Amino acid sequence: MATTLAPVDSREVVRCDRCLLVQFRTTNNLCRRCHLSLDEEEPEIVQAPTPQLVPAPHRGHLNLAASIRAMRLRNGLSQRQLAGRMSVPRTYVSKIENEKATPTLSSLERLARALEVSVPDLLSGGERNRQEEIAELMKDPFIAEMMPFVSSLNGMQMSSILTQIRDLTTRPRRSA
Repeated sequence: MATTLAPVDSREVVRCDRCLLVQFRTTNNLCRRCHLSLDEEEPEIVQAPTPQLVPAPHRGHLNLAASIRAMRLRNGLSQRQLAGRMSVPRTYVSKIENEKATPTLSSLERLARALEVSVPDLLSGGERNRQEEIAELMKDPFIAEMMPFVSSLNGMQMSSILTQIRDLTTRPRRSA
């Protein structure tokens, strides 16, 4: 985080809010002394969990980081949006996804809530049994009504319908 002081010959003069060095803004937006970002970050939440470092040789067998990233992307969320839903800094989400931090139990609960899954689904990567998914889909009246007609669709029609259903589920329409 940096404080802009004054532009000089079209170059921005900033002060690093961490080490207080006054400098021109660099092209990579990193402080010349402490090498931390000069860009404004989201304010630290007082109750934000302290990241716990994961030793490199003992990576989790659950592959939690990849699971969280995949679920976040599947929901169409940026790290910033997910962090906002969790009330934590964006950098905390980044550290979790890059295996530089292990989330606490309360963070796992907030992650699951923010990603709209259960904690066990989050830990298992959200991968359910194919039969469970089919059974859940068949409970939907619209899908059950469509099933008799599916076999008569050609590939283009099937692709079009699946795309439209995917769009409806990932970006629900808002009513007026």
